[in-house]
Amino acid sequence: MLSTEEVLLKYFGHNAFRDLQKDIISNVLEAKDTIALLPTGGGKSICFQVPALMLNGVCIVISPLIALMKDQVENLKARDINAVALYSGMSRREIEFELENCINGKYKFLYISPECLMSQHFLDYAINIKVSMLAIDEAHCISQWGYEFRPPYLEIAKFKIKYAKIPCIALTATATAEVIKDIEMRLDLCQPKIFTQSFVRKNLSYVVQQEENKIDKILLIANKIKGTGLIYVRSRKKTVEIAALLKQKNVNADFYHAGLEAKIRNQKQEDWKKNKTRIIVCTNAFGMGIDKPDVRFVIHEQKPDTIEAYYQEAGRAGRDGKKSYCVFLHHPSDDTNDLLNITTKYPESKDIERIYHLITTYLNIAVGSGKGHSYNFNINEFCDFYKLNITLVYNSIKILEHEAYFQLTESIYIPSRLKIICSYQTLYEWQVQNKDLDLIFKTLIRSYGGVFDYYTNIYEKDLAIRTKQSDKWIKSHLTKYHELELIDYIPQNSAPQIIMLENRFSEMNISSAKIDFLRNNYRGKLKAVNNYIENKSICRSKILVSYFEEKNSSDCGVCDICLEKNRFNSIKIQFEKYYKKINVLIIKENFRSKDLPQFVNTNELDEYVLILRWLKDNNYAKENTQGYWEWAKKRA
Repeated sequence: MLSTEEVLLKYFGHNAFRDLQKDIISNVLEAKDTIALLPTGGGKSICFQVPALMLNGVCIVISPLIALMKDQVENLKARDINAVALYSGMSRREIEFELENCINGKYKFLYISPECLMSQHFLDYAINIKVSMLAIDEAHCISQWGYEFRPPYLEIAKFKIKYAKIPCIALTATATAEVIKDIEMRLDLCQPKIFTQSFVRKNLSYVVQQEENKIDKILLIANKIKGTGLIYVRSRKKTVEIAALLKQKNVNADFYHAGLEAKIRNQKQEDWKKNKTRIIVCTNAFGMGIDKPDVRFVIHEQKPDTIEAYYQEAGRAGRDGKKSYCVFLHHPSDDTNDLLNITTKYPESKDIERIYHLITTYLNIAVGSGKGHSYNFNINEFCDFYKLNITLVYNSIKILEHEAYFQLTESIYIPSRLKIICSYQTLYEWQVQNKDLDLIFKTLIRSYGGVFDYYTNIYEKDLAIRTKQSDKWIKSHLTKYHELELIDYIPQNSAPQIIMLENRFSEMNISSAKIDFLRNNYRGKLKAVNNYIENKSICRSKILVSYFEEKNSSDCGVCDICLEKNRFNSIKIQFEKYYKKINVLIIKENFRSKDLPQFVNTNELDEYVLILRWLKDNNYAKENTQGYWEWAKKRA
């Protein structure tokens, strides 16, 4: 059997592990439960992928986002590692086909959402799958104290009981000590070993700047710092506006938000990853699962809700280890809506209950039915239909998710899929009788060689061009052959979906006490963000890592606070040396900056200029309207 280092080199092309990776892998290979807290860009995936490749059977990876699963599966396939993801939008037949492949040992990795994990359909097959290990990604989603709580994660412990003797690893990038305790308890882990990598990112320079004109500052940063960047904003409208302003100034920029069609979002994301687009102006919908190493700057034009979110978003900079900048632009007016944001983010119980009934009515779900079913759901169309405020609806949905009534999946572009499910003989007989069918199937088989053996991504436009038919003609005929059970055809569907986690209730009760709990929890997290912004004396990196209970870190030396301290210390040393001369010059009241070379040695000119600048910046001295220096009311 290959060693861990040999597996790392063979499949991932790395010669050595990063800090803690090998220790974590060794713990997993000893069949011990593990919690791995590795900051963004810390290489979490390697910690379960390497041991899974060394163990017999399938590694089940539980992940909350389809986009995240899709990216990881594609990355594994690119390394010739067999992997598959199961999620809403797949046909029942497709899911069963892939589960049969898992039973037969075709795959080493099975990615699945927590909602699908406990479905009876999956459990009926899972009992026959040889499972090598469980990996729970984004494990902070299991904690109500976390910032992305997902109720279905609470069901994972029930599934884990069925595989008590296999190792389980829970991974997260952002978790406080309280959340780590929750992960251990709610997953029912057996004396897990907890591995925590330092949250310190030595190559990142954290900066908070008070700015009234944020656009000018963004332009200055974009022109000054070379390389790719991200600009995070809070609204979809702002992504469009700022990207347009950057383009007007000849900055290569584009915008991204969750309201765009999935195919368009996917293209924008790919263009940025391939450096066709230099800067993306985006909401927090952008970035999850994207590992672009050469991001040189991340700008936050408005403050995020939590330190966890900020650390994760800012942490997308500098994953290649090179110096990068995380700039937080702030203005006092940004804080005026804090209290309003709390009530907006957590609506009143009666409003949430009303939205629940409107959604289930809109989707034609009868009382007492719906559990386990998925429904296409366009939030904009829903709000237009009922004349509702989209912010109220979105935030109500988040509470309903938090309370496990249903789950809203993200919109993601997944091409149409097709598999020929009839026998060769049956297909031949149909082809003889049907000219159209013969044309389509000959083109399918020539274009997509594996359609008899597995579900294959197809593109109706390509088939239309090759058959010299219209898109509509192709789609209608594929649908017809699907109904005849010659093929299983799953048309491309990029619509978000609501997955009902419970049957529709005729009456429901969202506890006011629960809303109060969520609001208070949010207040605490918002306070931590404000403390970070308002801080004037403590190293920025120190504040961030101390939030995650890392208490003994050193000053980073490169954040705005540290640089100002270094500048002050340098000035203090020089000040003591040159103060007497400067004091005499200013007291004489006939000294201007341009006259400085007449009074000081040439080799000391820079030091005098630096001290004068510091005196002016800190309001100790100033230049009057005639350009002469004079002491301000307070003296240094």
